[in-house]
Amino acid sequence: MQARTTQDGETLYVDHEAVERGSKGPFYVVYTSSSRDEKWGYFCSNCESFDTAMDAMGRIECNGCRNLRKADEWDAAHE
Repeated sequence: MQARTTQDGETLYVDHEAVERGSKGPFYVVYTSSSRDEKWGYFCSNCESFDTAMDAMGRIECNGCRNLRKADEWDAAHE
């Protein structure tokens, strides 16, 4: 795992083995400690940003570069 610091000065830990495929580059799972006790969110490898969001269907989107991971499950009613 790689320790990285946010713009607010918080140290977070990027797990390069826990990968989610994105449209522009992979997303990596981020934890609050190196022991992986608490998942914090995702890190966008395309623009190297922690500014990502996940919706209820599992879609991940980077708010900076719009890198996108499609939802785990979906149907036409959700579009």
